[in-house]
Amino acid sequence: MNVRIPRRAAAALAALALPILALPATAAQADGAGTTLRVTMDTSGVDTLNPFLAYFDGALDIFGQVYPSLNSLRPDGSAAPYLADSWTTSADKLSWTFKIHKGLKWSDGRPITAEDAAWTLNLIMTNETAATANGSLVRNFAKVEATDANTLVITTKAPQSNMLYVSTPSSIPIVPKHIWEKHTGDLKSFKNNSFPLVGYGPWKLATYKTEQYAKLDANKDFFLGAPKYDHLLEQQYKTTDAAVAALRSGQIDYVTSMNSTQFKALQSEKDVTAFQTPGHHWTAIEINAGAKTRNEKPIGTANPALADQAVRTAIAYATDKKTLVKKVLNNLGAPGVGYLPPAWSQWAWTPEAGKAVDFDLAKANALLDEAGYKKGKDGVRTAPKSGKKLNLRLGIHSDSTGDAQISSYVKGWLKDIGIEVTIQPFGMTKLNDNLAKGDWDMLMDSWGTGPDPSYMLGIQTCDTRPQDDGTSGSTDSFHCDKAYDKLFQEQIQAFDPAERARIVGEMQDILYRHNQDMILYYDNGLSAARTDTVKGLISGKADAAGVMPTQLAFWNYAKAAPAAKSADSSMSTGTVAAGVGAVAVLGVVGGLAVRRRKAGAGDRE
Repeated sequence: MNVRIPRRAAAALAALALPILALPATAAQADGAGTTLRVTMDTSGVDTLNPFLAYFDGALDIFGQVYPSLNSLRPDGSAAPYLADSWTTSADKLSWTFKIHKGLKWSDGRPITAEDAAWTLNLIMTNETAATANGSLVRNFAKVEATDANTLVITTKAPQSNMLYVSTPSSIPIVPKHIWEKHTGDLKSFKNNSFPLVGYGPWKLATYKTEQYAKLDANKDFFLGAPKYDHLLEQQYKTTDAAVAALRSGQIDYVTSMNSTQFKALQSEKDVTAFQTPGHHWTAIEINAGAKTRNEKPIGTANPALADQAVRTAIAYATDKKTLVKKVLNNLGAPGVGYLPPAWSQWAWTPEAGKAVDFDLAKANALLDEAGYKKGKDGVRTAPKSGKKLNLRLGIHSDSTGDAQISSYVKGWLKDIGIEVTIQPFGMTKLNDNLAKGDWDMLMDSWGTGPDPSYMLGIQTCDTRPQDDGTSGSTDSFHCDKAYDKLFQEQIQAFDPAERARIVGEMQDILYRHNQDMILYYDNGLSAARTDTVKGLISGKADAAGVMPTQLAFWNYAKAAPAAKSADSSMSTGTVAAGVGAVAVLGVVGGLAVRRRKAGAGDRE
C-alpha cells in the first residue's frame, strides 16, 4: 500500500549515535571512483525489478532512470519528447504515429528501434502476467506495430486522449526485446537481477542490494543530457528518522517522505534546505463492501454489514478528517474529499452544496438507527438481519506510527456510534496478502497520481479485480460499478479538457458516495537537500505559501551537480550502508513509510 507515514523525530538523535558495523566487500566497494549523488530510496523500497510486475514506487523510480519511455514529462505535467522525438494523430483520433529517435543503443550496444516499443506494448496487451502492473493503460489498444525501425504506430479501439501519458518514466517502460523475449514463458518468476541491467536512460543500474541500496552509474551518452554526477546511490533506510540523521551528518544529500516534525526541525538546520511540494497523494481507509473476482465470485471474509451503504456512510460521518490533518500532519496537508489529490487543479472535485459528508456523530448515529442497527447494553450495535455485533477489523501497518495514530482516533469515533473496532497490525506482506484475498474489513491505504489520472481512476474499475485463481488483480477495494466503468471509457475518449474534467468529476462523485475509499487527507510532500554538497537538485520557485513545484527525479537527478564547497562528494556507499546496518541491529525506530502502489504518470518521475 502506498502509505506515507509521519515519524517520531526523537529517534533521529539515537540514529546519530549508532555504531559503524563491518560491511561485506561488495557494499564497501559499491561506489567506485568519481562523484556520487546520495539520495533516499522511495520509502516503499523495491518489490521486484521486473517492470511488468512492479507496484512499489521504489522500483518504479529505478525503472524511470534505467529504461526509456516514449515520452517524458515537463515540470508542469505536459508531455515532452524522449524515445519519441515527435508524434501525430489521425483525424479520427484512432491512430497515433511516434517517430523514434535514431541512433540510440541499449547499454549492450544493440540498437534501440520502434520494434522494442511495439514488442513491449504488445506483450502487455496479450500476456496476462505482463499486464499485471499496467494492463489498464493499454486496454483500449487495438494494434501496435513498428512500420519501420524508427516509426511506431498505435491504433486504438476508440479515441484515447491520454496517449502521451501511457509510456513515461513512471508508467510503462520500454524494454529491450532481445533480452525479454527469452522470458515470456517465465515472466511471473523472472527477477531481472543480472547486473548491470541492459537498458537505456540517464543512469545504468549497476548493483541492487535488497532492502539496502541501488547503485546506478551515469550514462555519459544519454542524448537528453548526461548526468553531472558519476554515480547515483539510492539508499534505503529502515526509518525516516535514520534518513534524516544521515542527512544531518552529511552521509546523504537528499531525503524525501519526512513527517512534519522532522521537516520543521530541518527548516533551521545549517546547510540544509527543507521544502514542501504539492500533495499528490491521499491517505485513506479502504472499506470492503464485499470482495469478488472479475467473474463475480465472492471471496474473502468481510463483515457483511459493510455491504450496506448506510453503514459505510455512517463511518464517513463519524470520521473527523480535520482533526487528522491537525494531529497527524501538523497541518501540512488538507482534509480529503475527492479521489484525485488537489495538486493537479484540473481534476479537483468537491461535492455539490449540501451533499458533503462532514464530521457529524449525531447524523452517523441517526443513519444507523434508521437502518435498524440497534445498540445493546454495552453500546455496540447489532446487524438487523444476523443479530451479530458490529465489530470491524482495521488492518494497519505494524511499523507505521501514522497508521497507529489514525486508527486510534477512528476506533474512538466509531465507538461513539456503536461500532466496535479491532485494530490489527500487520507486516506489509501479510497486509497485502489479506487485501488480495479479501480477508479484511477495513485497511489503511494511500495512492498518488501525476498529471493524467487514468491509471489511478482505473484501479477502481471492475476489470482490476483478480481472476478466480487470485492472480492479475490490482484493485485496492474491490470496487465495481458499471456506470463508473462507462464513464472511465468516456473520459479517455474526451479530448476537450473541460469535458474530460466534467466526466472525471462524475466518477469522483460515484466514488465519494460509494465510500469504499474513504479519503482521509492529502499530505504535502516534505523533502530536504544539503546545500553544501549538491546544487541544482531542486528546481523551480516556491509560491506565496512556500510550496515548491512538483519535483521530477528523472530530471533533477540528472541536472544535480556537486557543490563547490563539498568536502567529499564521493563518500563511499560503505559508510552509508553501515548506518543502515546499525539501524537494523537496534530494530525499527519510529515507523517505516510504506508505499505499496505506484504513483501514476509523473508523480515521482
